[in-house]
Amino acid sequence: MEKDKNKEKKEDADFDLFGLGGLFKGIEKLVDLAGKLEESGGIKKEGEINFDHIKKGMKGVYGFTINTAGGGTPKVETFGNIKKTPEGPKVDEEREPITDIFDEKSEIVIIAEMPGIEETDLKIDLKEDILEISAASKSRTYRKELLLPAKMIKSNLRHKFTNGILEIRIKK
Repeated sequence: MEKDKNKEKKEDADFDLFGLGGLFKGIEKLVDLAGKLEESGGIKKEGEINFDHIKKGMKGVYGFTINTAGGGTPKVETFGNIKKTPEGPKVDEEREPITDIFDEKSEIVIIAEMPGIEETDLKIDLKEDILEISAASKSRTYRKELLLPAKMIKSNLRHKFTNGILEIRIKK
């Protein structure tokens, strides 16, 4: 019986050692927090979107990611083609791709998800600390401006595009 308890403790320790335990505990805390916010009315959002201006066959896409890289302050990034305007939400033909920026020791790495386009559809422009990514195909249009953590040199930029995933690396 004692041997089984020790084995169980070791498995728990291994679980935490590889970060999975911490990940699941973090998700559990996030779910608990979301539940508390919902109970207090903190995350309830209702409204209507007027779809009169949408072209036939056009779809509205909206989402967000929460990034806490390095254990820092959570950063919320939105993506999609539904924009907030003073007149209310507007569905645009142009989508914002899901993007992540990683500030590594020797380079800045940007990952952008743009399904439905080809590499020939891509346009990448770098002006000091502003990176603009755009792409247009017959069925989809993407555009996003990113503020980089430092001024960069365009000649240090390399990219690859595979199956809708754009990876940009800029040497510091």
